[in-house]
Amino acid sequence: MLVQDFLKASASSHPEKVALIRGDQRVTYAQVQSAAARVANFLAKSEVRRSDRVAIYLNNSVEAVISIFGILQADAVFVFLNRNTKPEKVLSLLKDCGASALITDARAVGQGLAERALEEVGSLKTVVVAGDRNPAKNGHGRIHTLAAIQQSQSDQPPVSRNIDLDLACLIYTSGTTGESKGVMSDHSNVVFVTQAIVSYLKNSERDIVMNVLPLAFSYGLYQLMAMICVGGTLVLEDSFAFPDMILEKMARERVTGFAGVPTIYSMLLNMDLSKFDLSPLRYITNAAAGLPVDHVKRLRQTLPTADLYLMHGLTEVARTMYLPPEQVDQRPASSGIAIPGTELWVQDEEGNRLAPGQVGELVVRGRNVMRGYWQARELTAARFRTGAVAGERICHTGDLFKTDEDGYFYFVSRKDDIIKSRGEKVAPREVENVLYTISGVQDAAVIGVPDALFGQVVKAFIVTNGVQLTEIDVIAHCKSRLEEYMVPRQVEFRTELPKTGSGKIRKVDLR
Repeated sequence: MLVQDFLKASASSHPEKVALIRGDQRVTYAQVQSAAARVANFLAKSEVRRSDRVAIYLNNSVEAVISIFGILQADAVFVFLNRNTKPEKVLSLLKDCGASALITDARAVGQGLAERALEEVGSLKTVVVAGDRNPAKNGHGRIHTLAAIQQSQSDQPPVSRNIDLDLACLIYTSGTTGESKGVMSDHSNVVFVTQAIVSYLKNSERDIVMNVLPLAFSYGLYQLMAMICVGGTLVLEDSFAFPDMILEKMARERVTGFAGVPTIYSMLLNMDLSKFDLSPLRYITNAAAGLPVDHVKRLRQTLPTADLYLMHGLTEVARTMYLPPEQVDQRPASSGIAIPGTELWVQDEEGNRLAPGQVGELVVRGRNVMRGYWQARELTAARFRTGAVAGERICHTGDLFKTDEDGYFYFVSRKDDIIKSRGEKVAPREVENVLYTISGVQDAAVIGVPDALFGQVVKAFIVTNGVQLTEIDVIAHCKSRLEEYMVPRQVEFRTELPKTGSGKIRKVDLR
């Protein structure tokens, strides 16, 4: 099965059903499939060949979804670049993946990105501009509008030669620990992960999901894939920057599913949700980073009728685990159990599987383990290693976990984030969970900073929601709940913390 088969099947079974809602746009499955096929035919005529990479540099939009499935139906590989990425980085990523085509918007073209890309990226053959106006002055005849393509091309998709081992997409990591890397996902990877997610979330064609997460990142992308797979409806927004507007739309569209990250839930918990009719909401999910235990408990009180799915994942495997909603009240600190069809374990540096309570690296086995990093053999060899079955790849996640006696997993820290102070190891998340129990704390992050006496000490960065807090308040609160070596020695208040496009706090930028 290929990823585009999700769309073709849904368009065939209920062509007039609304697949996408974006602003005032309501687009049916038949319309998405027809438009995607036209894009595929244009790409084929523009000498975009099988397995060529085609970059998408758009906001969350109907045009972005059409581009994804058009690229796939041309037997090409889509590379969705976050629209907030700066032009210089975009050019670098286009060169890195050897893009044959770029689909972007009029604003980017007007800023000269298309011209520069056509001049500087040797592999680039054409640029497509979403909309019907082409602001380019020349472009040497290689800049086209999506509107013109829709008028000139057939809506019968070209014949596909791909199989499920061919690449479907490159997803660039959000770069929380350094430079972005292009994770290669083949069709079987994406299909498997989508079907696993649909299985444990119990998605059906009755679902209407609100997505405020960038399609450029795994968590956002699989909201789209899940809905297209089951024939549901996806409500697309660019971000959660205007919470009242999003919640009003959720109430109006009778949204049944919502995907968020900790920073979004921090905002929600500081709002009066009683103003909005969220009664149709069947479930909410959290991934990208762990949800503080205090926030888990408050969300359960605030939205008691919505199932809460706590999840863990990373781009290299998309999703690793989920906590069944019936376990959330009992195990609010757990990230759950392996997603269907996969195996997880915790092991030490020598490769020995560890007993419950022991901390080690999480290892993932299953069809969700991606193909590796684009043009990065050494990095691929370090992360994707040979498993016990000959020829099999398993993923060493770089995340430290432990399990309980019942086999539920608990995140401890990223390997690189562990703080070594006074000869002890400090897991930042343990300190951050305590910081989030302070009234008024909206965002919190903890890192280790050099210290002449102790090697490292804990430094906390805090964003409040307007409540007046002092360093003394924070330290006193932590001293009452943490061992002395875990208590922050420094506290810095900020108006915001640096974040990746997927909403994770970017600790590499904290000092």
